[in-house]
Amino acid sequence: MPRPIRAPMLTATAIVGALTLIPLATSAMAAVDTDTYREFDQFLDVFNRVKAEYVDKVDDKTLIKGAIQGMLASLDPHSSYVDALDYENLRIMTEGNYGGLGLTVQMEDGAIKVVSPQEDSPAARAGVKSGDYITHIDGKLIYGDSLDEAVGKMRGKPGSKITLGLVRPGRDKPLDVTMMREIIVQKPVKWEVRGDVGYININTFSENTGADTRAAIMAIDKSLGHRPLGYVVDLRENGGGLLTQAIEVSDAFLDHGEIVSQRGREKTDIERYYAKPGDDAHGLPVVVLTDPGTASASEIVAGALQDHHRALIMGERSFGKGSVQTVLQLGPETALRLTTARYFTPSGRSVQEGGIEPDIKVPQLTDPDYKSRPVFREADLRKHLINEVKADNAVLEEDTKTDPRFSQTPDQLKKQGIDDFQLYYALKTVARLGGPVQVAAATKPRPIKPDPTDAAKAPTK
Repeated sequence: MPRPIRAPMLTATAIVGALTLIPLATSAMAAVDTDTYREFDQFLDVFNRVKAEYVDKVDDKTLIKGAIQGMLASLDPHSSYVDALDYENLRIMTEGNYGGLGLTVQMEDGAIKVVSPQEDSPAARAGVKSGDYITHIDGKLIYGDSLDEAVGKMRGKPGSKITLGLVRPGRDKPLDVTMMREIIVQKPVKWEVRGDVGYININTFSENTGADTRAAIMAIDKSLGHRPLGYVVDLRENGGGLLTQAIEVSDAFLDHGEIVSQRGREKTDIERYYAKPGDDAHGLPVVVLTDPGTASASEIVAGALQDHHRALIMGERSFGKGSVQTVLQLGPETALRLTTARYFTPSGRSVQEGGIEPDIKVPQLTDPDYKSRPVFREADLRKHLINEVKADNAVLEEDTKTDPRFSQTPDQLKKQGIDDFQLYYALKTVARLGGPVQVAAATKPRPIKPDPTDAAKAPTK
């Protein structure tokens, strides 16, 4: 039996999503009136007719599970029934290791879409990219499979071979990529020094992310032998995780003030979370990178640092998930994941639908498909919660002028050794504090790893 998961969580992926795990108490259930009993009678009538007359025999467990899933799906995209596999996904989210490929995926219109490959994972080394659609596993079509079924097929014994069939927007032909499964150990925080700039990459909010972020700040100081010019905190493609860890990461860069509030159904149902005295980053400049994959817990961090004018938010508008899910335990390996609140940034903004707007918009120019690649956000999900203060983001995003800073092509940047333009731009922004020498050191070109899927572009002989 897996260890009970009792940590607050926020996430935008379809695999996991929760705020807190508590037992389902009878006293918390809504009162059942006469009209409700009539509706139950109708449900039982349908249930019995399906059992008696459906073309194939179907067991009670399948029907009941389908009814529960349908009920929750009618509410919003993040409320769901957590069965044994989902429960295992929750465990992986908090503990961070499994046998597989290192992919975060979600369901989109019946297809399995890659949210992001984990750095230095089998999937990343094979050339799988964010936005790819997985159509086949070992030559078998998976369209129509549930997300759980597809994830189950991709996980497996370390050392076993697997081939994914991919459809990539911008490519005329499908791709086949083959790789070996490995033990995937999620490293929530990675750091390095670029010149005198500290770079901290936070890719998920699991149980040690806050402590690891503080350790990264200390390690950067130790590596340099002095404090850096500032920090670049990378939250791109970070789909969220534990609320407690989002608060801890924010607190590492703040020494006072509110970090986030969550508000339930009643006006009086408000919880607020505050920073403790002491800024681990010593008030040094911070640039936070965001993109459409920056979601939920990541948006809490970006919103808190932006509202307190503690960081410059750079990149693209975030995903826009501003709701809180509570996991109500039903059994040893089953639970009910229910949306119970909305969260708000310190200034009272809800990121629901609109997301976090960057202070400086920086396109990912090194992505050849950045202009045509479909962007998927909370507002695109069916039955998503409506933001109570409706903002017209189309007007906010309208910009008919071409920014001369962003006129270079992917090929031109590649020749300069720039494989991540958004990161390059953020490092350059902080490094300017140290003058031209530091800019050169922080943005020094690195060898670009070849894309394994580029072979698909070459003509066959």
